[in-house]
Amino acid sequence: MNFSSFRLAASTADLTEEPAAREHADLVELRMDLADEPLTQLSNYDGELPLLVTNRPEWEGGEAADAGRLAALEAAVTDDAVAAVDVELATARDGDADGLIETAHEHDVAVVVSTHDFEGTPGMGDLQEMLREAAQFGDVGKLAVTAETPDDVLDLLVATRAATVEGHTVATMAMGEAGRHSRAVAPLYGSRIGYAPVEPTNATAPGQYDLATLADLVAELGGQ
Repeated sequence: MNFSSFRLAASTADLTEEPAAREHADLVELRMDLADEPLTQLSNYDGELPLLVTNRPEWEGGEAADAGRLAALEAAVTDDAVAAVDVELATARDGDADGLIETAHEHDVAVVVSTHDFEGTPGMGDLQEMLREAAQFGDVGKLAVTAETPDDVLDLLVATRAATVEGHTVATMAMGEAGRHSRAVAPLYGSRIGYAPVEPTNATAPGQYDLATLADLVAELGGQ
């Protein structure tokens, strides 16, 4: 999948929800760590939207145990419906994801390398370095932080713009109520992926808009 322009991902643990996402989303993120029998869901999938597969570990806010986690992702990226895969920056940095990344590229699957800070927003230098490093390991570098003040959001947007000017493809967002609006405005500064739950009650991160609302906001602001 090409992320040269903004793509809206509808997050779900149940691929039978895909028809409800078609009106607003460009792809569906399957949260394998939250799903029942995710590989079986993939093999039975006959939806229209391409898939981004994520198997988030417990140590980065998900529910997947380390045992078998990357093997499940590596099996998933061989499925024709999968267009992108998410892997954590720490896993890519350690080399543990080398096989997954190689298999993904062999199947023309884009690699999103992500990192999350659930405690706060790092300083500007750290924000820029994390984005650069994530983008160097993957086709898209994803950074999600937790905003406590408007200044945190401003720092994230500056880092997003700087990385984009440098030629990196990035996806950024600030979690939490103080950062909620970042999900709508970050595309104006270069963020290439937005996330929203198919079902509003099933948000996968703090401060997410529902899918229809985020799609409308991004379109209204001209970020899409």
